[in-house]
Amino acid sequence: MKRETLPDYLMPGLDVVSIGLNPSLPSVRAGFYFANPRNRFWRALNASGLLQAPVEPGIEAMRVVFERDRIGFSDVVKRPTAGGVDLRAVDYRTWAPVLKEKLTHFAPRIVWFQGKLACRHYLHHAEGIRAPLDWGLQPFPIGASRVFVTPNPSPANAAFSQDEITGWMSRLAALCARQ
Repeated sequence: MKRETLPDYLMPGLDVVSIGLNPSLPSVRAGFYFANPRNRFWRALNASGLLQAPVEPGIEAMRVVFERDRIGFSDVVKRPTAGGVDLRAVDYRTWAPVLKEKLTHFAPRIVWFQGKLACRHYLHHAEGIRAPLDWGLQPFPIGASRVFVTPNPSPANAAFSQDEITGWMSRLAALCARQ
């Protein structure tokens, strides 16, 4: 079955929604987020404390994480590419406002951006603001949702180790536990 993009995993009452920059081609082919076996997302997520129990990456894991752990998934841009460098300004202008509508409608407790680039493009093209970003909890909300930024787990982001990515996800888990 050929997919044009990945589906959103969104509903009211989610604790966290993971927001990537855009779907990768391997993820679209496989039908689930972070499908590249070199992507560090699933290893970090399993070790972070965000999940009640570890999952094996796959379509079934998406369902379990969504229903059991109340973690949703979407992207700033829904157009799949081989890499983020293939995205254009028109992609952000088109898709970021769509994401804003979804986030405002579903109002998760925490919007979790996978990387500063995803958050920056969202803020610029959906909110019309440019703000300095640090890792972790941000000083601004999106609607009723708190905002948290972790390093992108993509294999292209070699600046961060598996342990660093897991550490930031663990900080997100600690924030969730306090709410």
